[in-house]
Amino acid sequence: MLLSTDQLTLLHQCREILASGFPEFPIVPDDPVTLRMQQVLSETAHRLRDNFPYHHPYYLGQMLRPPHPVALLAYSLAMAINPNNHAHDGGRATSAMELEVVSQLAQMCGWQTHLGHLCSGGTIANFEALWVARELTEGKGIAASSQAHYTHERLSRVLRVPFHAVRCDHAGRMDLAHLEKFLQEKVIGTVVATLGTTGLGATDPLDRLIILREKYPFRLHVDAAYGGYFRLSADLPATTVQAFQALSAADSIVIDPHKHGLQPYGCGCVLFRDRSVAAIYHHESPYTYFTSDDLHLGQISLECSRAGAAAAALWATQQFFPLTASGEFARDLDRCRDAAQKLANWVRGQPSFQLMTEPELDLVVWMVNARTSCESSQLAQRFFDACAAHLIHLALVTLPRAQVEHLQKIQDWTSETVTCLRACVIKPEHQKWMPAIVGSMYLAYCEVFGP
Repeated sequence: MLLSTDQLTLLHQCREILASGFPEFPIVPDDPVTLRMQQVLSETAHRLRDNFPYHHPYYLGQMLRPPHPVALLAYSLAMAINPNNHAHDGGRATSAMELEVVSQLAQMCGWQTHLGHLCSGGTIANFEALWVARELTEGKGIAASSQAHYTHERLSRVLRVPFHAVRCDHAGRMDLAHLEKFLQEKVIGTVVATLGTTGLGATDPLDRLIILREKYPFRLHVDAAYGGYFRLSADLPATTVQAFQALSAADSIVIDPHKHGLQPYGCGCVLFRDRSVAAIYHHESPYTYFTSDDLHLGQISLECSRAGAAAAALWATQQFFPLTASGEFARDLDRCRDAAQKLANWVRGQPSFQLMTEPELDLVVWMVNARTSCESSQLAQRFFDACAAHLIHLALVTLPRAQVEHLQKIQDWTSETVTCLRACVIKPEHQKWMPAIVGSMYLAYCEVFGP
């Protein structure tokens, strides 16, 4: 949400506290607010209005959850001194904060020892995990489900290792029988399990993957960029709970605090169970690492300069919302789940719609029943546009025929894919606003399909 006047006043007070921490230095006067600055910032504010209402509960499109005010204020406060968490010398306080928050994330995953750091997002975090895996498996191939994020296949090309897409079941989870066939026939060193696919919100059967690893040794990386925090949730299907309970057996894990962790972009996190992987990162920089003999964050990161403000924002947030299964943060996840289930129930009640699968986390995906696949996609687009006209912003997702055909809602497959509707119910406020949301969606439904 946008910061209130009271919150901006609090920011000013905290900046005064920050400034008082350097009493021995001569005062540097603030730049005066000039007419030109007013004009530029006013123009900036007007330009920023050309956006979708990402912060509002009516927005259910992309995975855009507004940062919590405590994160925005802490980020702004830290940006006043602009620390760089590449080395202790550039970000002394924020480096310590980063180590604390990363340790808390590792503990949430079930690890007492770990190596890890923050980064700009899930792509870089997954890149580092796959790079380490390549070094440890002598360049053997990588396997991930066909519903895994596209970044894994793209990063495999960057790393110049073979990529193998494993088919999924109807719920969007990795087909382990198909994976085992790959393990028998291909040279695979790393398997990527996804806990929360971005398309369907599905969780791969991590608990069963661990059993399979005993038969075919491979490195197990878990992409939990979207779904990782749901390990704290008390409201998940039994099979999903089993997958999250197995998280501690992974070799590496990625979580994005800028999704459910209430952080501004970009804030991702990569974690390794074995601290010895630090040796793979080893490099020398005599002009950077000179203030401490301790391991600098830049010595275990592919990125160099990184905003220390991201660590300050996450530290403040995890102080305000501890990562405990009984805390307010976990209850907010359950509110998202409840809102998603309410939306799924509404979809299930509309004759022209077919729910793709029961929501495992807080994504809801459904298709339009039609004679042909092209007609289904066209009607989905019309409903998407009609919802936007009623201020409800959804997303669209293209699914392959194999993922949809079993529902038997399309008679003639005139295309090999079908466009479906997708709602990211990732704001806890969606629980309170869901009656209004489905009320507006019903008006759009009547316009497209009739009452």
